[in-house]
Amino acid sequence: MSEQDRLEARLRSMEEALERIGTSSDERETCRELAGFLFRTLCDAAAVHLSGRGARTERVAVAGPADLLDGPATEGAPVVRARDQGRPLETWSGQVAGTRTYLVAVPLAGPDGVYGKLVAVRTRGEFSDHEMATLHFAARLAGIHIGHARRLAATEKTALDLQRALVAEPGRPHPNLEVASRYLPVGPRALVGGDWFETVRLHFGRTLLAVGDVMGHGLEAAVDMNAYRSVLREVASTDLAPHRVLRQLDAMSASDESRRPATCLLVRVDPARGMAVYASAGHLPPAVFTRDGSGELLDVPVGPPLGTGTGEYEALARPLTADQTLLLYTDGLVERRSEDIDTSLARLAALRVGARASLAEVVDAVCDGLDAQHAEDDVAVLAARLRPRPPHPAEGDATDAAQFAAPGAPGRPAQPPVAEKCW
Repeated sequence: MSEQDRLEARLRSMEEALERIGTSSDERETCRELAGFLFRTLCDAAAVHLSGRGARTERVAVAGPADLLDGPATEGAPVVRARDQGRPLETWSGQVAGTRTYLVAVPLAGPDGVYGKLVAVRTRGEFSDHEMATLHFAARLAGIHIGHARRLAATEKTALDLQRALVAEPGRPHPNLEVASRYLPVGPRALVGGDWFETVRLHFGRTLLAVGDVMGHGLEAAVDMNAYRSVLREVASTDLAPHRVLRQLDAMSASDESRRPATCLLVRVDPARGMAVYASAGHLPPAVFTRDGSGELLDVPVGPPLGTGTGEYEALARPLTADQTLLLYTDGLVERRSEDIDTSLARLAALRVGARASLAEVVDAVCDGLDAQHAEDDVAVLAARLRPRPPHPAEGDATDAAQFAAPGAPGRPAQPPVAEKCW
């Protein structure tokens, strides 16, 4: 080949490298693409090593016969053929099974330093200057993509940490109610979103459960989600009934034109009465699982999503016993593209959970049964179950006994008038 032919071949190889290396944001896939490209075009075997903690390196990609890479030690000291910002591109020669081999090591350098090295081996003579330039170009290209992948992964981790902080474990309910929760972001490239859950302790041993979903994804949805949670805590502290809480949330949200609409389901659980009161703002129905493991979807009246300013919400009161498990969730748990929502909800109701399953096991069973790990949207799940309390001795704490006495019974204060009206 003439020098012009060699130069043109080098340019074609570089164009192919641009097309073949860095097609995804996964750093190990980039390493496999780098090794595969070099094996097809320049060498008999290639390997990519990434640096880990400390000085340890890990071989993450191999293309071609591994014995050429794992052969006996090469002969003599390496020869420095070139330098990349002070880092050497070194070559060796040696014998593997009686065959002369030629090896080159190129650092994987990127914007943030050196991430590892590329090792290429062949048996058909030393690498030419043009081939060394192509190796160097491919390694630098891969290094840049690895740097981008690591920065993206760090950004996503920060976003996920923020989301988990915002969707932290719900507030502590009263001791007479047990809760378990789960938040699953959609896919490995999740950003913050608007799914959330919460519990608010009320007077007389009651607890308000909430689950909501702000429209959209991204930081704006997460900010609005946090605003909805904050307003919910404030409004719920006034001891309004769930449908009146939704009315207040809707009015306050509608006054802020920048706030996104959201769906929300509220459940006020009163263990002393064995009663739960439900109210929904455009949210999917809750499910109740009984002692035998069968499930039922509750027909809760559905009002418009929060933020429309036209909300008229109704409440539904249903008994809740200690052998029942209440499940609240966002649409990512059940909805699937190209499937009718009634079919999706029927799949949830058809699940069976163990009669003696703990609350955490119920959440696991529901998420596994509906394959929530591969959902098409974020998933938030909140489960609750009454926790039986031992009977209080006659000489027990008068305050505690009053808390669990029937309304109006001696020793229990009357509920505030506003709470009674809301029933």
